[in-house]
Amino acid sequence: MSTLRRRIIRAGGWNVAKRIIKPIPIVGSVFAVGLAGYEIRRKGLIPGAVHVGLDVTPIVGTAKGVVELFTGDLIPDKSDRRKKAPAV
Repeated sequence: MSTLRRRIIRAGGWNVAKRIIKPIPIVGSVFAVGLAGYEIRRKGLIPGAVHVGLDVTPIVGTAKGVVELFTGDLIPDKSDRRKKAPAV
């Protein structure tokens, strides 16, 4: 009886996991488009558009998000770029 129960739980768990994992790229793209204006204002027109474009692309956006968890923003904000600029 316990092997039958394990099989049912394993099959049910896999179906639930598939249902959760499948829409994540689409949901991520919707959030990226929703936050596009905020990101463009924060980073500037061209860097902000590149940032949003990378986030909207499903596989690239996911990979970029994972990298940014460990390294921080790949494309710095406007104020961060001014601080890092060498003094003349």
